[in-house]
Amino acid sequence: MNSSACSINQKPRRPTRIIRCIYVVGFMPFSGKRSLLVSLHWLCCVPHRSLVFPQDLFGVSMIIPLLSHHVKALGASPTVAGIVGSTYGVLQLFSSTIVGSWSDVVGRRYSLLTCLLFSAFGYVLLGLSTSIALFVLARIPVGLFKHSLSICRALLSDLVSETERPLLMGHFNAASSVGFILGPMVGGYLTEHEGGFYLSSFVCAAIFILNAGLVWMLPWSETLNHRIDANSNTNSSKACNKLNNCPVENHHNHSSSTTSCWGWRDTNILQPVWRQLTSMLVRIRMLASSDMWDVFLVRLLMAVSIMLYYSNFSLAMEERFDLKPKVTGYLISYSSMLGALAGCLVGPVTHLYGNNMSSLLLHSTMLTCSLIFLYTTAPNVWQVLLTSTFFAISTTIGRTCITDLELQRGGAQASGTLIGAGQSVTAVGRVLAPLLSGLAQEFSPCGPPSLGVVLALVAVCLLLIRTPKWESKAKVKVKKH
Repeated sequence: MNSSACSINQKPRRPTRIIRCIYVVGFMPFSGKRSLLVSLHWLCCVPHRSLVFPQDLFGVSMIIPLLSHHVKALGASPTVAGIVGSTYGVLQLFSSTIVGSWSDVVGRRYSLLTCLLFSAFGYVLLGLSTSIALFVLARIPVGLFKHSLSICRALLSDLVSETERPLLMGHFNAASSVGFILGPMVGGYLTEHEGGFYLSSFVCAAIFILNAGLVWMLPWSETLNHRIDANSNTNSSKACNKLNNCPVENHHNHSSSTTSCWGWRDTNILQPVWRQLTSMLVRIRMLASSDMWDVFLVRLLMAVSIMLYYSNFSLAMEERFDLKPKVTGYLISYSSMLGALAGCLVGPVTHLYGNNMSSLLLHSTMLTCSLIFLYTTAPNVWQVLLTSTFFAISTTIGRTCITDLELQRGGAQASGTLIGAGQSVTAVGRVLAPLLSGLAQEFSPCGPPSLGVVLALVAVCLLLIRTPKWESKAKVKVKKH
């Protein structure tokens, strides 16, 4: 009897309510206060309803397609427009790891609120920009603090076990993809009206402010209860191994110590700045000295490869198959919708692989490489359609795998730093991909994806060499536990 009780207690409760609410952060364009409260009740109280429309990327994707047109309308030359456009990527390159590490130090709640409010301030400035200088100034706070999705992913990894993490990350990525599908349509509709860009910017800022309110209303006490349950169950498990029963005498003391720990993390933003900086630097230095170069190199290679695939997609379709931009747009939307749906396949696929993420990453990378090659050599549009179908699925699974591997190798206790470092690596890809794409297009419209095939092959070779080592380390880790 005691043994069965112990087995039940060993499994901590999943904090379901806050996970559903995290999906809302960056989700669902509400129409008013009543709608907001009804939707929060719907998410927190009704079971099995956690996939909603992404509001964060919904707002951002309203603006992204309009930026180049607005810079041109302000009188910028193509060169100046390119320099201004790279400002965001360069700032993200340096700020992703720093902000992620800061969220590990001060806690997810305050870091998420700070990022959302500063991002809203940046989009307000963007709505007021009537000159190139003000436009650049508006991109600075957005480039430095637009990390809300990364912090949400770190928070999700804090709340769930390693086996559940790929499933929830896949759902979160799927919902984010939906936002990127809907946002451009709404932004394009608003732009048709007078002052449409400025209206879109203010709507985006309002969405971020709404998100900040949602973050403040999240049931943060559930994260505390989850930690208490997990730690107390760990202690109970150890006691069961020794005594074959479940003693609870020390539960109160352990719970109070856990409470004080999490209380310190929530109020840690009030400590001196120099102490926060020291903690951040220690975490970043530990990451820099770790043996994770191979994971980040695979992320960089595949990020550049995928960006090269998309870099001149519309132009290549027109030159190779005389496809009209409207039809190409339908094809891109079709691929994006499949990418959103593929997020829901991550859980079943990882279960099929027995949560062996390194093998799944290897196979998804090989499939992505093959699909880019088939696209490059496609004799007709139907083969492009076929490759786009499976490409959306393989890249979605690959992104989830690489993030999960980073958290496995680096430890979930520094999830903000790890996810931020991954975003910094991706930002390097955003800087390199346009340059490589331009050089490759000098030779052929198929030049960028051909170069993408080469980079993906390098990633496959690296994975073939390193995957056995990752799996052996994982087996040793399991035996120790």
